[in-house]
Amino acid sequence: VGMATNIPPHNLGEILEAAILLIGNPNASLQKVMEKVLGPDFPTGGFLLGRQGILDAYTRGRGHLKLRARAAIERVGKDKEQIVVTEIPYQVNKAKLQEHAAALVNEKKIEGISDIRDESDRDGMRIIFELKRGEQPEVILNNLYKHTQMQVGFGVILLAIVNGQPREVGLVEALKLFIDHRIDVVRRRTDYLLRKAREREHILIGFRKALEHLDQVIRLIRASKSPADARDALVAKLEFTARQAQAIIEMQLQRLTGLERQKIVDELAEIQQKIKEYLEILGSDKILRSLIVKELREVQKDYADERRTE
Repeated sequence: VGMATNIPPHNLGEILEAAILLIGNPNASLQKVMEKVLGPDFPTGGFLLGRQGILDAYTRGRGHLKLRARAAIERVGKDKEQIVVTEIPYQVNKAKLQEHAAALVNEKKIEGISDIRDESDRDGMRIIFELKRGEQPEVILNNLYKHTQMQVGFGVILLAIVNGQPREVGLVEALKLFIDHRIDVVRRRTDYLLRKAREREHILIGFRKALEHLDQVIRLIRASKSPADARDALVAKLEFTARQAQAIIEMQLQRLTGLERQKIVDELAEIQQKIKEYLEILGSDKILRSLIVKELREVQKDYADERRTE
C-alpha cells in the first residue's frame, strides 16, 4: 500500500509553546492550542489565504491550504507602474515561475506586461513585472495569481506511524504523541545516567576505602606475586568487590597525594548528588515533565525565530 504524508513546516517557537501548554494541561482544546500555533509557517514567507484549510488539517489531519506570493505595486516615473514580488510560495522554483509568466505574456494569455526582470540579490528576492502605460496593475496581479505559481495549493496530510500503524492525526494528537516520546526519551536517558553514576560511585567508594586503609593495601599488593593475586587478596582480606579491587590495582600513585585524595572525596559527593537528582526525576512524573519543559525552553531560546508566513 502506498501512503503519502505531506506535513507543512511550522514555526518552532509556536509549536514548542503549544507542546509546553499540553504538558501542563493535557486536556487543552484545539482552540487553545491554535492560540499558540497560528498555522503552518513556510521558510519562503508569503501569505496563507483563509483559515478553513488550517482548521481541517489540525482537526482531522487533512486540509487544503492556499499559498500566495507577497507582491506590491510600485509607481515608476509619471504614469508607469510595476509589480514587485519579494516572496514566492513554498517549493516554487523562481526561474520556472519567471519562464512560465514570460510564456503566458508571449502567448497573450496575460496582457499588459512589458518586461520581466530578476533583481534578486543577497538582501532578498525581487522579481519585477514592468507594466505598460495606463494598465490596471490589480487586474494583472490577479491574472498572475490565477495563471502562474504565484498562488498554489498545498494539500496537508498529517500521516504518522503510531504504534506501528499509519494514522492521520490532528495537531493536538500529534503534539501529545511527541510529548509521550519525549517522556520516554528522558526516562531512558535518566535510567542510563543513573546506572553509569552508580557504577562510578561504586569505584569511588572503593578508592575512599583504600585511602582509609592505605598501608594495608600497599602491603597486600607488594606481597602479591601477580595482579590477579593482589586483586584476590584485596577481595578476601579487605572485602573489596572484584571491580573495586581491579580499579585500586590500576590506580596511579599520584592519586595518593593530598590534593588528589580530596578530588576523590569531592567527586564522590558530586556523584551522590547526581544520583539523588536522577532518582527524583524517575520517581516523580511532575519533576520529569518540568525537566522536559526546561529543555524545550532551551531549544526555543536557541532556535526559535519570527513567523515568516502571514
